Amino acid sequence: MKSLRHWSTLGLLKRLRRLVRQEKFDIVHTFFPASDLLFGPAAKFSGARVLISGRRDMGIVRQSWHRWAYRRMRGTYDQVQTVSESVRRYAIDTDGLDPERVLTIHNGVDAGVVVDASENLDSLREELGCVPGCPVVTMVANIRRIKGIDVFLRAAALVKQRFPDTVFLIAGVFGTNAEHITYKEEVVALRKALDLERKVRFLGSSTQVQRILALSDVFALPSRSEGFSNALLEAMACGIPPVVSAVGGNPEVVEDGVNGFLVPCGDVAAVADRVMRLLADPALRQRLGAAARQRVLERFTVEVMVRQVADAYSALLDTKALAREGAALFSQP
Repeated sequence: MKSLRHWSTLGLLKRLRRLVRQEKFDIVHTFFPASDLLFGPAAKFSGARVLISGRRDMGIVRQSWHRWAYRRMRGTYDQVQTVSESVRRYAIDTDGLDPERVLTIHNGVDAGVVVDASENLDSLREELGCVPGCPVVTMVANIRRIKGIDVFLRAAALVKQRFPDTVFLIAGVFGTNAEHITYKEEVVALRKALDLERKVRFLGSSTQVQRILALSDVFALPSRSEGFSNALLEAMACGIPPVVSAVGGNPEVVEDGVNGFLVPCGDVAAVADRVMRLLADPALRQRLGAAARQRVLERFTVEVMVRQVADAYSALLDTKALAREGAALFSQP
C-alpha cells in the first residue's frame, strides 16, 4: 500500500509540473501539509511566478517531520496567508518565517444566507425533539477531542439543573480513524453517565445548519484549539450569541460581554455559567446576538475576504514584475 501511494504521489507531481508549464500559471496557492510541502514547491520550480501557502490551524494535524519540513521550506513561499493573528504568530514562531511575508486574512461567510425569522420551524423542532418554548443550545463541530465535545456535555449537565427543559444539539460527524473512534465511544458513554441521553442530540452531518441555528438560543464552542471557526461566524451571522473558549482566533471575533462570551479553555463551570446567563436574560441574548451579527457584517463576510485575497495577489504580482524589470535593466550592456 505504501508503494502504491508513493507511485500515486509521483504521478500527481509529474502531472502538476506538466500542467503548470502548459498553462503558465502566475499564482499557486496551497492549503494543508501535502500541498504546502510537495505540490506547491513543485509548481513553483515548474515555472509558477508566485507561491502562497495558506495556514488554517495551530498545527493540530502536524507530525514531527512536518515541523522539520516547514522550517526547511520556509524560504520557498513568496507569502504565507493565515486565517487569524494567532495562526500568524504560530507560523512565525514555529516555522521561522519572515514576519514581512506572513499576512492574516480572516475567513468570511455569506451573511446573507440567514433563515427568515418568520419561517415556520415547527416541523424541524418536532424532528429534533425541541418542543416550542424550550431553550436550545447548539454546537456545530465535527466530533473530535480538539473541539471539546466532552466539555460541552459536562456544561450541559450543569445547565440542565437550572433549565431542565433545555435541548442541546451537536451538528457534526464522527471521525473514522482509531483516535476519533475512541473519542466517539468516550463522549457517547459520557452522555449516558451524565443522564443526558434525552437532552443531547448528536445530529451528524446536516444540510440544515442555518435552520438549526435559527431555532437556537445560544451557540457554544468550547474548543481546545481553533484556527478560525467558520461555524462561529455562521452562528453570529444568524444573530445567535456565542459562548466560546478563548483560544486561537476566537478572541479576534468575540469581544467578551459585547457580542458574546469568552471562557477559559476547558472551564466547564464558566461555559455553563455564560450559557445560563444568556438563557435567563432574553434582553441580553438579543443585544449580544445583534452585536454578533453586526461584527460579521462589518469584518467577516465573503466579500471582505475575497477583496483582501485579490489585493494580496495583485501586490505580489506587481512586486514580481518590478523585480523582473529591475533585473532586466541591470542586465543591459
